[in-house]
Amino acid sequence: MIVEEHWWNGDASSRGRRDVYIRTDGRRWEVQAQIGGTYGRSKVQECPSRSAASILAGAWRGGNPGWRELPS
Repeated sequence: MIVEEHWWNGDASSRGRRDVYIRTDGRRWEVQAQIGGTYGRSKVQECPSRSAASILAGAWRGGNPGWRELPS
C-alpha cells in the first residue's frame, strides 16, 4: 500500500501523537488512525473509494485545526 495522504496532530510526545493515513494499492483504499507514534496502537478501515477514504479520514481528525498534512 502506498500512502496517498498523511496528517499529524502536531503533538510530538509519544502519548499525544496522532496520525491519520490514506493508503491505496491502486484498487483498494484504507484509512489508518495511529495513536502514540510508531509503537502505539492503530486502527485500519477499508473503504470502497477514494472519496469514502477522505470522508473517513476527515471524521477521524475531527474539527481540530491543529492537524497538519505531511508530504507523502
